[in-house]
Amino acid sequence: MLTRIRTAIALGPRNVARVLGYRLRLRVGIHPVQRLASGPIPRAPFFSQPAALSMLPAPFAWRETASYFGWLRMPQNARPPDWHRNQLNGVTASDACRDWWQIPDFDPTLGDIKGVWEASRFDWVLNIAQQAKSADGSAAARLNAWLSDWCEQNPPYRGHNWKCGQEASIRVMHLAVAALLLDQIAAPLPALMELVAVHLRRVAPTLMYAVAQDNNHGTSEAAALFIGGSWLEALGQSEGRPWAAAGRAWLENRAWRLIQDDGSFSQYSTNYHRLMLDTFSLAEIWRRRLQLPAFSGRLLGRAVDATEWLRAMVDPVTGDAPNLGANDGANLLPLTDADYRDYRPSVQLAAALFQQAAAYSNAGPWRTQLDWLGVEPPREKLPRTGSAMFDAGGYAVVQQGDARAVLRYPRFRFRPSHADAMHVDFWVSGENLLRDGGSFSYHADTETHAYFSGARSHNTLQFDNREQMPTLGRFLWGDWPITDGLQAIQSDGDAATVAASYRDAHGAAHARRLQLQPGRLAVSDSVRGFSAKAVLRWRLRPGDWHWDDGTVSDGRHRLTVSASVPIVRSEIVSGWESRYYGRRTAIPVLEVEIAKPGVLTSEYRWDP
Repeated sequence: MLTRIRTAIALGPRNVARVLGYRLRLRVGIHPVQRLASGPIPRAPFFSQPAALSMLPAPFAWRETASYFGWLRMPQNARPPDWHRNQLNGVTASDACRDWWQIPDFDPTLGDIKGVWEASRFDWVLNIAQQAKSADGSAAARLNAWLSDWCEQNPPYRGHNWKCGQEASIRVMHLAVAALLLDQIAAPLPALMELVAVHLRRVAPTLMYAVAQDNNHGTSEAAALFIGGSWLEALGQSEGRPWAAAGRAWLENRAWRLIQDDGSFSQYSTNYHRLMLDTFSLAEIWRRRLQLPAFSGRLLGRAVDATEWLRAMVDPVTGDAPNLGANDGANLLPLTDADYRDYRPSVQLAAALFQQAAAYSNAGPWRTQLDWLGVEPPREKLPRTGSAMFDAGGYAVVQQGDARAVLRYPRFRFRPSHADAMHVDFWVSGENLLRDGGSFSYHADTETHAYFSGARSHNTLQFDNREQMPTLGRFLWGDWPITDGLQAIQSDGDAATVAASYRDAHGAAHARRLQLQPGRLAVSDSVRGFSAKAVLRWRLRPGDWHWDDGTVSDGRHRLTVSASVPIVRSEIVSGWESRYYGRRTAIPVLEVEIAKPGVLTSEYRWDP
């Protein structure tokens, strides 16, 4: 009970009250969203044939192949997808005609609801609009046919696809981007604007619930209200005015509250950081297109900070980044054939908008994305990133030549999603050598969910087979650990060092010191306060690794672990990682176990 009280205080009494009030009003049937009338279903056409064509390349996605979660490819003919089919397991939802608030959050028969939502995020709206703009004469007809089918199969406010305000908001943003791509913002067809209004009537009544989450739900829903509301208002529809005002106000509020002064985002997640940053980028593009008043300097400053955070995490050669925190497969602006894990288009877009500079000077999909969105490529080039501390969020990025290590230490102003205190992510020449496990699925069985969100999925130590925090629910931890010692990055010649420590609620203490040199990463772990055992894990890149007399090697890379006390167990076990939502693959994991307080020393060496 004390843990729950402390956690409620950490979450914020106002946020807790908002969530409880929302759930209570839904349960007793008095929430305003339950009084929404379904109304007539919007009818095609939604978009007209583009007046002028573009020479820009349209992505291959959604031509003959559907694309889900950035990895799941399925044959796709001219007929629209089954909007109620779970793309992850093939099960079809049976609640298409029920009011959305009567549908449970977790249905074991249906499986992961995100598998149903994915097709209704309208990624295909963007890509088919691009095809129409790129001289595909049949694309506009297909776009209208699919939207018409979606409206018929998803009557307003009924079924799974109306259950989440953020999902509705992503649809609004994608409809707006499609209008931008097709040059149909100033004179859209009536059905398109009615479809936008239908969605905003769903989003607006539950905005405070989204805000209470202190995450991307609030930023996404605020952006949808701002974009859709200002669009309606510009067309003379007064219904849009309060939506636009509320959206702008909450964008300002969320930028100041959820983005820390070092650019760290409240969700402690690389992919959700991208989603948040893309959302602010899109809001700024829309503001410019409609020639609306500028956002405050405070919001723009936070956007710059968030851009620099993501730029520091992204490998400039591959575009990949550490798989930190929760990852639900979101990619708001898939306008190119870049891989889902290529973050450079988002970094380049945000840098151009908020810093008036280019993060990457060479040609690539990051330049194509600017062209599609009508953003002028900047001439100024940002300097190369280097070592950096992001202490408000609990990150240290240590850079030496083509090697980069990220230390994740606990600075939890907001609720954490993963037990990843003292995790180390390690990269050389764009390859992720020591890796984070990711999320896999929010609807996984209890053991699988515990694995991916817990210490076993991270390069850290686990004490006495328990987690670093007690679990209070599927997505809620209690007694968030606090860093009690920190040595900022220090450089001495070719060596860079950083160190941090924390103590958990049971009294176990972990101090980690990391030193990066050319060809060598050394990590020292001092642990004490546990009862029976401490297990160190290093999650290795896939390969043929062999353990022999304190050293594990795949022929080119060598990891040696020693200890100041006897090592009880040392072995390579099979673990899991999920680099894309809903997909997991096996990786080798080195486990080293000790039974007494002591110091473990790990040394990773690699050949150039």
